[in-house]
Amino acid sequence: MNDVLDVGLRLLVVFAVFLVLPLVVGQTEHKVMAHMQGRLGPMYAGGFHGWAQLVADGVKFAQKEDVVPARADRRIFQLAPAVALLPYLLVLIAIPIGPGEGAVGQVIDAGLFFVLAVMGVGVLGSLMAGWASANKFSLLGGLRTAAQLLAYELPMLLAAASVAMAAGTVSLPGIVGAFEWWWLPWQITGALVFFTAGLAELQRPPFDMPVADSEIIFGAYTEYTGLRFALFLLAEYAGIVVLCALTTVLFLGGWHGPFGGGWGWTLLKTAVLAFVVIWLRVSYPRLREDQLQKLAWTTLIPLALAQIALTGIVKVAIS
Repeated sequence: MNDVLDVGLRLLVVFAVFLVLPLVVGQTEHKVMAHMQGRLGPMYAGGFHGWAQLVADGVKFAQKEDVVPARADRRIFQLAPAVALLPYLLVLIAIPIGPGEGAVGQVIDAGLFFVLAVMGVGVLGSLMAGWASANKFSLLGGLRTAAQLLAYELPMLLAAASVAMAAGTVSLPGIVGAFEWWWLPWQITGALVFFTAGLAELQRPPFDMPVADSEIIFGAYTEYTGLRFALFLLAEYAGIVVLCALTTVLFLGGWHGPFGGGWGWTLLKTAVLAFVVIWLRVSYPRLREDQLQKLAWTTLIPLALAQIALTGIVKVAIS
């Protein structure tokens, strides 16, 4: 009975984190972009530094009419936001934020395989939305999503495989436990490939071709309104949290820090990487479709393969 309560409590904590952290990232993006772009609009809602901007956005989405196009496939159209969002909740269950079983929702022996597989499912939400909307712009956005997934899933998997080879395990707590500080320069190429490919899978700028508003309105999400549209935005911010947490666990030592260890280091590193994601959105223009595909197939995949080769050489040399 105590074991059931313990697991239930940990899952409840993960669910609370899932509801809070993406909203914090969304609020932070409003503020960071406002400062970087000299755009003061998000600084007014609620008074001091626009603290109520997130509340104002939530009320705005709740008040909008929930419209389903007459020719849309209603069931798939309505299911797509949940399919886009829920995989990130499942991934958070397996990510350890500190040492010990109490710092992870559920310990999974093949945790790395689990999180990478489930993250790929989230992209299906965009494909479903694009196909079910009965809109040519939405369908084009869905097709771009599929092409982007095929291009960037492979370098992401290869980069994760390199660190799993280095640690000798596919367990996420095991990878953090095996981490050594000299891995930072050794695995830096894999970390950059993994982070870049993750941004592309999340369709974040400069990899936001599937939602290119200047070309296809808003891609697969064009026909969505109200809270359903808000769920897609929440899925995007949840994906940022998951990507940054995974990068921290795989390549930055997780809860290990220069002055001791603990869950605070995991959260700090995740927050810094989330800031980098926002910074990239402000700093770089959108890639063309050919540039996006070329980056994956001619740059990231060869770099990931080179990282795997280097990992194999180092493992043989130190064994």
